Amino acid sequence: MLVSVTGGTGFVGAHSVAAVLRAGHRVRLLVRDEGTVERALVPLGVDTGAVDVVTGDVMDRSSVDRLVHGADALLHAAAVYSFDSRAHREMGRTNVEGTTHVLDAARRAGTGRIVYVSSFGALLPTPDRVLGPDSPVGRPRETYLAAKAAAESVARGHQSAGVPVTITYPPALLGPHDPKLGDQVTRVRNTLRGLMPVWPSGGLPVGDVRDTAALHAAVLGGAGPAGNRHFAPGHYLSTRRFVATLREITGRALPAIHLPARAMLPLGALVGLVQRVWPWHIPAEYGAIYTCACAARVPETASGHSSRPVEETFADTIRWLHGEGLLSAHAAGTAAANGLRAA
Repeated sequence: MLVSVTGGTGFVGAHSVAAVLRAGHRVRLLVRDEGTVERALVPLGVDTGAVDVVTGDVMDRSSVDRLVHGADALLHAAAVYSFDSRAHREMGRTNVEGTTHVLDAARRAGTGRIVYVSSFGALLPTPDRVLGPDSPVGRPRETYLAAKAAAESVARGHQSAGVPVTITYPPALLGPHDPKLGDQVTRVRNTLRGLMPVWPSGGLPVGDVRDTAALHAAVLGGAGPAGNRHFAPGHYLSTRRFVATLREITGRALPAIHLPARAMLPLGALVGLVQRVWPWHIPAEYGAIYTCACAARVPETASGHSSRPVEETFADTIRWLHGEGLLSAHAAGTAAANGLRAA
């Protein structure tokens, strides 16, 4: 089976490509820069010579048409995932317009199985604080989450029209081999470097990128759970437990103050304004605070797939950061002592 993939050089995309290849399928990638393919996939044991590459962008109809032509399945994982206010303009373009172009192209091509990678955040806020496959599309008051909610509406529109679109909802993802050092892995790194002494209350679902990749491979191969909306495996963590898990894995004290999330929202909004002109990243984003303020749980049985222990995910994330020279031995603490676990 030939699986076309957008976003295949990102965190969830690269791990999903590796899982799809391990399942015995062929892969065709849409990338803007061919040089990113090797950097993203070789660390995952992928022979890049076995991967077809289409150079282009999700906003370019001709390259998207070439991507889906003759494909049996499509994984649309391309997205701008960031709470950085400097990326706001690109979010609407890639996350909403790009999703519209890609899903429309797959529909025209008659692609037999289409998987769109959404986010649990697209369903926020929810009044009952629990998310499920039937939860309505959210109306979040935050730029990234609002863009994902708009893209979610696009995907659900195709579902309503009978197009074979399956939507997956990854939690906040951690794990090794993050080729672009995304938001969640950076948050772990910043915490261990002492850059996040203040945390909002609340919490969020957290999962391992390798578990989400396994779900994508199963759904694309026709062996996924029943239904057309699936939450990826994960565990709900309060922010207190998030920090406590880092303390446990590293053996470090990691002093932290926890304040009410809603009281911190004005601070996050102010940081967003400053970040637009400040050249260095400020680790106090409005979107992260807003997500914790919504504090929505996902039942751990909702995915139908098992989740690896959060301690394993955190440890492997920290060991990878240390091994890549992105975290000092002191910052990694006792987590640096052992090697990575197998995927």
